[in-house]
Amino acid sequence: MFRIVRPHIFPLLALALALAAGPAASQRVAEPPKHGAPPPFFNGVTPEQGAYYAAGGTSIEHHRDAAQELAEARLLQGQLAALAPQRKGVVDAYVVSVALDSDGVFAREAREAGRVLTARYAAQGRSITLAGPDGRGGPLLARGSPANLDMALARVAELIDPKEDVLILYTTSHGAPFGVVYNYGDEGWGVMSPARLDALLDALRIKRRLLIVSACFSGIFVPALATGDTAILTASSGDRTSFGCQADSDWTFFGDALINQALRKPQPLEAAGREAAGLIGQWEAKGSLTPSLPQMLIGERAKAWLTALDTRAPKVASSPVGRPAVSLLEK
Repeated sequence: MFRIVRPHIFPLLALALALAAGPAASQRVAEPPKHGAPPPFFNGVTPEQGAYYAAGGTSIEHHRDAAQELAEARLLQGQLAALAPQRKGVVDAYVVSVALDSDGVFAREAREAGRVLTARYAAQGRSITLAGPDGRGGPLLARGSPANLDMALARVAELIDPKEDVLILYTTSHGAPFGVVYNYGDEGWGVMSPARLDALLDALRIKRRLLIVSACFSGIFVPALATGDTAILTASSGDRTSFGCQADSDWTFFGDALINQALRKPQPLEAAGREAAGLIGQWEAKGSLTPSLPQMLIGERAKAWLTALDTRAPKVASSPVGRPAVSLLEK
């Protein structure tokens, strides 16, 4: 039997989606849906079968309340409608940040990653975050799911000039040897494989892209998505786990090192990637952890548009937020 790898997962407090109207509901802090039952289907297939189904975009949704689904659809449509069109003659960045697991660490990481990347790449009005409740009282957003991500990317494809503009996609979740895992409480399961993401971006004709994948085994995305117009950074090599995904944390190791620290500074992406890998290596050595070996590959043509985007980065570094991921080693 094949089992999806979900290291270091601690239970959350309570399930509350607070979608009801009224003052009392709006004053409650929505808690991330907790995981209970094991994911169906994927634990009962071989790795080869899992990879095959994941490449097709397989996901399972069930026990959804119709009124909640209508509210979800309205949330997503509102976020998509708010995206601004591209500007002719300007290399516009469109930021999509998505948490594909409902554990609170991913919702918090995706939200802050969206803010940092939007500020760094001057993507105000051209940024969308898909993430469930963060347990901290953050604004209600459409949940991170394969279907919502598909629609967000399709909307970006409608707005961009593919010869001029850039997609910046940040995904954070647990990982499996054949892709990034989607798991929303006990209501949604699935996997986004490298082949699936590659086919999706190709069909949408999104060629210029900065892809950042925060998950175990995420290095498998590098060979599948590498092109001259792609920059890709991953939390680990294709055969290693990454660390820091405890549900009550604010950051994974990779998210903290790359987004919360390195990319807040006025330095090129390549330098930020090297800084993040160095920090992660130090933390892993401190905890006597097997090195995750973060990956980075920047295509030759991507270097030109990255330079254009990096010139817009804030000239002064912003301060990290949240509890540092390395504090997990001090427990």
